[in-house]
This record gives sequence, structure tokens and C-alpha cells, in this order.
Amino acid sequence: MRTRHYRSGLLAGMLLSGAVAHAADVTARLSLAPKGKNERMPPAVAWLTPLSPDAVPVHPGKFTLLQKNKMFSPHLLVVPLGSAVSFPNADPFFHNVFSLFDGKRFDLGLYEAGSMRTVTFSREGVSYIFCNIHPDMSAVVLSLATPYFSVAADDGVFRMTAVPGGTYELHVWVEGRRDDALNHLTRQVTVPAEEATDLGRIDAGPPSQPATHLNKFGQSYEIDHKTY
Repeated sequence: MRTRHYRSGLLAGMLLSGAVAHAADVTARLSLAPKGKNERMPPAVAWLTPLSPDAVPVHPGKFTLLQKNKMFSPHLLVVPLGSAVSFPNADPFFHNVFSLFDGKRFDLGLYEAGSMRTVTFSREGVSYIFCNIHPDMSAVVLSLATPYFSVAADDGVFRMTAVPGGTYELHVWVEGRRDDALNHLTRQVTVPAEEATDLGRIDAGPPSQPATHLNKFGQSYEIDHKTY
């Protein structure tokens, strides 16, 4: 039995090392049109979903989204599918973290300073995170079923390393852009083995009009809240 396990592990290691040996770097550049003179690059993520049936699986992990000074930190968090994200409350008052979006719907309820609650992101997609008490608090958790992703650098460049040669579906998320506009950016790409690949410019277009989000009950936030 031990010999069989050893051989299986050896074979898996050989297959993995072979995939890495034939891997390449993939780049792309986010373009904003039009882009104001002092406009900063918005949070953005690009990822490659393998179309091959023998794709490398992702490994869930444990992550933290801190609540402090009425802010979530970090604002953007990319996690492997199935990962657990903890939401510790480091403020001296209550918070109520919730999300009513496609990635993962949840409501952690009201919880006090010094406490923490955890959510497992078991569904792939984008989750917009808010606090039901403080309307200015927001964050984004993107759960992915692929290890090949990149958060855009300040200059808009996406850089994915050690991507095995093959056929993929390119997806892009940019904060402030509508879902239908982002869906138009999805396309099939081919990554040659052992050859650096530039996927070119990704035109995110202009941002949509900023919308004020509602609380978890679908109502407007109270402007003056004496308790918090």
C-alpha cells in the first residue's frame, strides 16, 4: 500500500513538474477610455479559466478582511474557491457585514468589538461586501476556481506567471464597470508552451454612474445613527 501511494505521488509530481516546465508568463494591459489626467487605475483582476479537463485544481486557504476605522482592509481580496474569509471587528463599536450578490450571499448579523465571524466562499464569482450600519464601508471578494490570475498593477498591467500552455477563457473584472460591459471582454485565448504571451490591451471603457447601495433590507441607510 505504501509503495502504491509513493508511486502515485511520484507520478503526480512528475506531471506537475512537466506542466511547470512547459509554463509561460502571460501579460495584458488594462486601458481606460477615456482616462482623466489624474484618474487612478481602479481595482481590477484578470484570470484565465483552463478549458482542459485535466486543469490544475485550486487549494482553499484562510484569509482575513479586517474591519477597522470604519473601513475594510484590504479593499480587494482574491481567494481560491472554497476558501474561508474571517471578518474580525477591530473597531470599538458594532458592525454587520453582508453581501447580497452572486459570488456569495450572506449576512453575518450584528457583532461587537473584538469578535470575528467567518464565511466560506463556496461559489465562484464576485461578492460585493458592505456593512449594514456604515454605508461608506465596502470591499470586494473574488473567489476563483483557477490559480492563474493577476491584480492589475498601478500602470494597468496584468502579469500571470507559470501558466501552462493550453486553451483558456480570459475573464476581467474592473471596479465601477457594469457586468454586461465586462462580459463582453470575455474571450478564448491560447497560451503557447514555454513562450511568453501578451494578450494585448483590454479596453474597460468608461465607468458607469456611481450608485448608492441600499442596506440588507433593500432600504436607504439612516443618515444620523445615534448608536454607531
